[in-house]
Amino acid sequence: MDHIFSLFLFGLVVGLVAVASNPAPYFAALGLVVAAGVGCGALIGSGGSFLSLILFLIYLGGMLVVFAYSAALAAEPFPESWGDRSVIGYVLMYLFVVGAVASYFWGGWYGGSWFIADSKEFFMVRADMGGVALMYSFGGGMLIVCGWILLLTLFVVLELTRGLSRGALRAV
Repeated sequence: MDHIFSLFLFGLVVGLVAVASNPAPYFAALGLVVAAGVGCGALIGSGGSFLSLILFLIYLGGMLVVFAYSAALAAEPFPESWGDRSVIGYVLMYLFVVGAVASYFWGGWYGGSWFIADSKEFFMVRADMGGVALMYSFGGGMLIVCGWILLLTLFVVLELTRGLSRGALRAV
């Protein structure tokens, strides 16, 4: 189990490096999908299966639609790919930084420190589902505020990517 969990965490780092190092939104979307998928796998390894499913559905279903729409508005004729020299330089730099930070903290991390949320087989209410119920009961106002913030962020991103070309209404 520790090897699979370590593989998920390594895949999460590789996916995040792919997102951070690529200037073209087309190729960074693949890194985003990989990071979301293996991040949800790491949550499953920690015992949060319901939270992982909800995160995967909401993140990939909602946020990537906004990302695809804004990437279509900011279309480049020749985007930089992972084989270009500048992108490879960023990948190596980010992997070096992650390796340096990991080597600094290496002595304090071990497999026994990973916390599994539920240790018994048959619970009536799992820890992640109980947290979701508390979030909706006591944090309803904050959920509404966060929804409005996400809607505002959508309009800001679409307005920034539109620029002076009037978006989809521009002459071809």
